Amino acid sequence: MYYRRWPLVRQFKLNLLRFVRLQGSPEEIAKGFALGVFIGLTPTFGVQIVLAVFCAMLLGENKLSAALGVWVTNPLTAPFIYAAEYELGRIMLGMDLVQLPGEFSLSALRTLSWEVLLPLTLGSLIIGSLGAFAAYLLAVRLVPLLKNHRIPRWPRRPRRP
Repeated sequence: MYYRRWPLVRQFKLNLLRFVRLQGSPEEIAKGFALGVFIGLTPTFGVQIVLAVFCAMLLGENKLSAALGVWVTNPLTAPFIYAAEYELGRIMLGMDLVQLPGEFSLSALRTLSWEVLLPLTLGSLIIGSLGAFAAYLLAVRLVPLLKNHRIPRWPRRPRRP
């Protein structure tokens, strides 16, 4: 099967295996996962895993589960998630769509960043809260089922001499 060589499919399977093999009760794993999903849905580009593990340590939740939850935002889903969060925040604040400035100066960049970050942050808090709630409900039900399920190994490719 050719799709097994795709890096994202392989990464998804590895993350699923890590999730299945986590130690702890389903509630502990689900709380850590929900925390990771919440942080993954916030605009904290580049530091999401570090932030999720740090918050899990502070709250006493499952650190690995939180780190796995962050993967809800990945290179394939991030543009759609952040666009939806921006639109939701923009609509809730009653703001117009952002227009690129005619000249690029520090003050224009400051205004542009404020007009993007404020709606993005508000939208991410709302979508992140809903996503964390859904992730908790899903994980608390799926963890016991997945722990009893055996995930087969993919056949290895023969080595070339």
